[in-house]
Amino acid sequence: MKRCSHDDHCLILKYLFLFVFLLFGFSVFAQKINNAYKLRISETNSAVTIDGLLEEAAWKDAEPARDFFMVGPMDTSFAKVLTEVRMSYDKDNLYISAICYQPNARTYAVESLRRDFAYTKNDNFLLILDPFDDQTNGFTFGVNAAGAQWDGLIFNSNGYDLSWDNKWYSEVKHYDDRWVFEAAIPFKSIRFKKGIKTWGINFSRLDIKVPEKSAWAKIPRQFNVASLAYTGNLIWDNPPPDAGTNVSVIPYVLGGLTKDYQNNTSTKFKKEIGADAKIGITSSLNLDLTINPDFSQIEVDRQVTNLDRFELFFPERRQFFLENADLFANFGYSTIRPFFSRRIGLGVPIEFGARLSGSLDKNWRIGAMDMQTKSMEETGLPAQNFAVLALQRRVFSRSNIRFMFVNKQSINYSPLDNPGKPVYNLYNRNIGLEYNLASSNNRWVGKSMFLKSFSPQKNSDDLVHAANLQYTTKKWILSWQHESVGENYTAEVGYVPRTDYFKINPKLNYLFFPKGGKILNHGPVFSSTYFFNRSFRRTDNETMLGYKFTQRSQSTLELWASDNYIRLQRPFDPVNTGKGSLGTGTVHVWKAGGFNYVSKPQKMYTYSFSGQYGGYFADGNRLNLAGDLGYRFQPYVNIAMSTSYNHIVLPQPWGVTNFWLVGPRTDFTFSNKLFLTTFVQYNNQQKNINLNTRFQWRYKPASDLFLVFTDNYYPSPFAVRNRALVLKFTYWWN
Repeated sequence: MKRCSHDDHCLILKYLFLFVFLLFGFSVFAQKINNAYKLRISETNSAVTIDGLLEEAAWKDAEPARDFFMVGPMDTSFAKVLTEVRMSYDKDNLYISAICYQPNARTYAVESLRRDFAYTKNDNFLLILDPFDDQTNGFTFGVNAAGAQWDGLIFNSNGYDLSWDNKWYSEVKHYDDRWVFEAAIPFKSIRFKKGIKTWGINFSRLDIKVPEKSAWAKIPRQFNVASLAYTGNLIWDNPPPDAGTNVSVIPYVLGGLTKDYQNNTSTKFKKEIGADAKIGITSSLNLDLTINPDFSQIEVDRQVTNLDRFELFFPERRQFFLENADLFANFGYSTIRPFFSRRIGLGVPIEFGARLSGSLDKNWRIGAMDMQTKSMEETGLPAQNFAVLALQRRVFSRSNIRFMFVNKQSINYSPLDNPGKPVYNLYNRNIGLEYNLASSNNRWVGKSMFLKSFSPQKNSDDLVHAANLQYTTKKWILSWQHESVGENYTAEVGYVPRTDYFKINPKLNYLFFPKGGKILNHGPVFSSTYFFNRSFRRTDNETMLGYKFTQRSQSTLELWASDNYIRLQRPFDPVNTGKGSLGTGTVHVWKAGGFNYVSKPQKMYTYSFSGQYGGYFADGNRLNLAGDLGYRFQPYVNIAMSTSYNHIVLPQPWGVTNFWLVGPRTDFTFSNKLFLTTFVQYNNQQKNINLNTRFQWRYKPASDLFLVFTDNYYPSPFAVRNRALVLKFTYWWN
């Protein structure tokens, strides 16, 4: 096969980009779909007490939002379960109340009182808020039927991030025929465009016992309820009041003990103090500052059995990086991320940082971040600076163009000063441009992007191009994605586990909707992923064909079969235990099949199972069985057990390998302010047992006391590896 030259390859990429851009270019200005849905909000002169009783004059005078439309299981009629919503405001707060009628309101279904609950497993009410009326970015607030709070950021119209938490107040009361939600959301807790009198808004109700999902402004059932493309209008009598001086300071103090039994070191005493600050530059632009941050209260990552050839991804959980995180984190694709905030502070303390993010006006958003880490004398790691700039410009009705620059710089560093220690790059930089498509009705979505990296001694074949396009209707999901990543492309502050490839990935889903019976819908699922090297020679291919059934009770079953081909581009240990490696250039072909089943969520006892059996590397075989079991004593106790078993048969030197991953978890939610979580993980691939117990008392909104105990053990012979106990106190002052 003729090898493509660099110019030939660039020409191919140019034509691909032109093709995708022409496809995307059909996005035009369009009137808001649910423009006819209008709810008027007026200022109240009387005090509102958040108690769930709705006795104030503000609620008697407020215009109600009624006649919710069903979103699921069907979207062709009004909701059977009735909901009534009212809104008001004063100079400090936005108020909302919802009366959620149902025949037997005291038999609600929830998991627990934990914040940011699983949407599909709880009876709940949600507010969807688009305070720029741009149908792109917004907020969501809500509660489950027991009163647990939910809050998060909405980005790219219908994606949401529940890691974001802020200060607001709510109460839930129960009656024989209804449950009532009442809340106050401070204007200082949200970002909005000053002076405009129309916000995008929607309300969502989920009753999983019926089961029924509904919304005030009508939403097609193929889209989630957070879709800003289908919001109605909140019409203010006057522009929302200025939030005034908006400064929050969140100091913390911490004390802890750690001991490394593995290396027989003495107990270390840890005492730290630090702070975060939030400064509202405008009502829509925020400056975050941090000094000596600590993230010890963050829950441990869920472990996995690692049979992958490439680095695994674990999501960001640290609060400082989360507001407007889409500006930074969503540039690129899941395996092509020029910026991944978990690279900052990875095994090294953060000294200080600043982040400016938000909207300049209806069309422009900005994100700028600068973080400084300390040096590590024992490893020779220098102090490093991380700088990121992201700009986003809205185009057409709901699409945007984004620019990103990422710079990682070693400070006052010379490798010659640290002989015998690892050598680090002086710098690594990335620059990129991206076009994001979102049609006015959300049926067409996609993106096209270019990236280039800059590193010492690497100045060629360091480009990335990728694009995708997806079309979604009630019955069809059709999508195409392709990626091209250069051999020398480097993103030290990103997540790009694989380089030097060209990839194509078409997908097709189709749904049939029976007119009656227990099956709500069913249909085939097809996906094929091809990887090629730079000579366009196939290196990987997985083609999968499945069939999925969804019952009206919300349980799902999927059956699938796959065909796999891999030509290894570098040595690989198929069990990742160090017993041996398969050679570069060896070819591995196998077939596999499996199933996934998820039970209906409204029962106290829930479960899901999955399994697969088929070939594996080196003409071997692999059996994988996994399950999740859950039982709740609602709303105070939620018990869960996750288990995964892999039985792998390979020739010598590997032979037969059995991997177990077991993770029991218990959540005690004594109230929506007092939580105790115990999480155990046994992973025999890593030869580790991890115990993490976290007590949290939210004594005031967004202010917490944490007590965290972490233990790691050798499973055989059973012995302690390391142990830590941390007490942390945070206070949100504004």
